Amino acid sequence: MTPTSKPLQSLNFALFFFAYYGYIGVFSPYASLYFADQGIGAAQIGVLMSLMQVMRIFGPNLWGWVADHTSRRVLVLRMTSIAAAVAFCGIFWGQSFLFYFGVLLLLNLFTSAQGPLSEALMLSAMRGDLTHYGRLRLWGSVGFIASVMLSGQLLDWYGVGLVPWIALALLAMVAAVTLNMREEGANHADAATPSVRQLLRQREVLAFFASTFLMVAAHSSLYVFYSLYLAGIGYSKTVIGLMWSLGVVAEIAFFYWQAPLFRRYGVRWLMLASLAIGVLRFLMIGFGAGSLLLLLVAQVLHAATFGVHHSASVATLQRWFSGPLQARGQALFISISYGLGGTLGGLLLSACWDTFGARVVYLLAAAMCGLGWIAAALSYRWQSGGAGSAVAFTGR
Repeated sequence: MTPTSKPLQSLNFALFFFAYYGYIGVFSPYASLYFADQGIGAAQIGVLMSLMQVMRIFGPNLWGWVADHTSRRVLVLRMTSIAAAVAFCGIFWGQSFLFYFGVLLLLNLFTSAQGPLSEALMLSAMRGDLTHYGRLRLWGSVGFIASVMLSGQLLDWYGVGLVPWIALALLAMVAAVTLNMREEGANHADAATPSVRQLLRQREVLAFFASTFLMVAAHSSLYVFYSLYLAGIGYSKTVIGLMWSLGVVAEIAFFYWQAPLFRRYGVRWLMLASLAIGVLRFLMIGFGAGSLLLLLVAQVLHAATFGVHHSASVATLQRWFSGPLQARGQALFISISYGLGGTLGGLLLSACWDTFGARVVYLLAAAMCGLGWIAAALSYRWQSGGAGSAVAFTGR
């Protein structure tokens, strides 16, 4: 088929993803060190750091509804990005847990809009052809890993007091990029478009979201415990950092070359493969982490369990949530998968970690991927015409 051209706003999308995920790459690993330096206790820091995940349950649906009902996605993204940067400034005046709690509650309410709205805008600009999706989305991964590595070095030189300044600079960059964005044509509701409530009554949609919920819940075993697990086995901090970096590099590589893979194998096959590989990956981590070789292989498989799964999920969503439902579809995906799945998965696996130990945690993560595979297989079976019919990967 004829190669397609990149969306006109490709540079804006790439810069947005770079800055937004760069901010997460600073805040997620280093904000806890900053709060500890300010005299906040460990339990209170845990509450503060959980707000990013908790607000992903509520915030995306609020902003997705506003964006789709007003047909002003760029304006909503611009306003929430500016508001997030302004709200973040409150951290510089923080002196108590309650003050920080209020600032982060407001901050994460606004930042929770940015992921799903930016994805919805980019998908609208692509008009159903995801050929260039991966090569734009990978800039988020590049921003994350660059931010983690460079910030770590800067904090070694100048101290953790630099954390809020780096984070604010990246939030300001996010807001600045949105000023140059524009809507991609009209987005008026079609009378034939079903409501979100109607879609959520369909068994194939419910099975799809159950699958993504389980996959992200399984990954809580990585995001919450992976570093602690490897440190307990005896790996150095350098090796642990390299493992995290390897996973992100593998993810970037997949995003760059994903279009030919989707053209050849299709969305359904790749989604099911990613879930099956998830079972294998978590078993390898839980029962083979003593071998550096197995650990390296398991981290390379992050390309499948995150990269393939994310792109296949986005492509599948286009079957039901496109056009006037674009923002709400992305919002539901973030809320159900990363909000509910990440939060509840983290709580469940935390309880198992304390009671049964690390191997049971990763065994449960593998079981979640297996259940997710069953749910995804049912979803695709119940869909008429195949899940890949709503999107295309036509370019080179």
